[in-house]
Amino acid sequence: MAFPGGLGREENSMGLNDAPTASRVHIGFFGRRNAGKSSLVNAVTGQDLAVVSEVKGTTTDPVWKAMELLPLGPVVIIDTPGLDDVGSLGAKRVKKARSILNKTDVAVLVVDALAGVGEPEKELLDIFRAKKIPYVVALNKRDLLGEIPPEGPGEIYVSAELGTGVKRLKETVAALAVTAEPKLRLVGDLLSPGDFALLVIPIDKAAPKGRLILPQQQTIRDILEADAAAVVVKEFELREILGSLAKKPRLVVTDSQVFAKVSADVPPDIPLTSFSILFARLKGLLETSALGALKLDSLKDGDRILVAEGCTHHRQCDDIGTVKLPRWIRNYVGKALEFSFCSGGDFPEDLSPFALVVHCGACMLNDRETLFRQKQAQDQNVPMTNFGTLIAHTQGILRRSLSVFPHIEALIEEDA
Repeated sequence: MAFPGGLGREENSMGLNDAPTASRVHIGFFGRRNAGKSSLVNAVTGQDLAVVSEVKGTTTDPVWKAMELLPLGPVVIIDTPGLDDVGSLGAKRVKKARSILNKTDVAVLVVDALAGVGEPEKELLDIFRAKKIPYVVALNKRDLLGEIPPEGPGEIYVSAELGTGVKRLKETVAALAVTAEPKLRLVGDLLSPGDFALLVIPIDKAAPKGRLILPQQQTIRDILEADAAAVVVKEFELREILGSLAKKPRLVVTDSQVFAKVSADVPPDIPLTSFSILFARLKGLLETSALGALKLDSLKDGDRILVAEGCTHHRQCDDIGTVKLPRWIRNYVGKALEFSFCSGGDFPEDLSPFALVVHCGACMLNDRETLFRQKQAQDQNVPMTNFGTLIAHTQGILRRSLSVFPHIEALIEEDA
């Protein structure tokens, strides 16, 4: 379906071949009420994504949209409430808008060109710089100006009403989103062409009906991109399949929930790790997670543990985050511990009450938000680990699960 000017392609429902939200560039539009944020979002996307009104504060909550935006590619557009909203409810909206900064890859500061840059905008620019968020200042309502003053550094005059400057704005955002640092592979760099990896995937009540969860899909895709092969089995078929193979797999990757059984069935000369550990490496969290898992050994009676998940989902009777993990931790530590839980975007600002944060694989969080959470824990001196590394430690196989990453294995040996 074509949109005006070929600006964007809407993606209402994510198919198997659509880019995951976490891997999309997150573009946040910020500014005061009635600066024209929503109008500019609609002009950039080529569709009526956001509700537009002359009434101040029409956008009361962040509006999210996953789509294809040329020339950039898969993106998430975020339209935020006005940063000058008033009253107690307005303060909550402003706080929510500011929290979006933690997951914003590129920021667009929308300024009413008639009013100019004031203190709210200057404060926001300081935050962009402090958080090292690439940004562009869109001086909106150009059509209402008489003589156009010169643009300052990082500024672009636009008119959401007439579409003037919108193409240039998009090109600038695309340029700001380009990073020179190549991302780590999920698993492909651990394999050579012709290798095969054996993936152990339980099919239980928590498994989505008729499909695999995102980490499993992405792992299979990355294996194929490495010109290797993926063999997928359930945990109860593993031993028989291993015995029937003509050659050994280069790597076994398992769901963390069945780590103990899989470790017992896989010969010690075959490298073994988990989907969660692979994602911790992909997100830049593996070193932190490995050292954080060792902190289990020093927990005391009364310590509080935060179990954090990046997405929200329907809880099953034996949910891994709220049921299995606390049980495994209590059995391993043998102490009276307290547990708190959060999911989605509700990650606490104050982590000081917690002795340990246990995070999921963060497959649904983009890199900026994942690293922000890690830094938040580090700044407050709270150890942080993730599901896979912690489960491996409770099962006594942490070192084995990290053996494919010798530098991490050496790090935990040194710390221990």
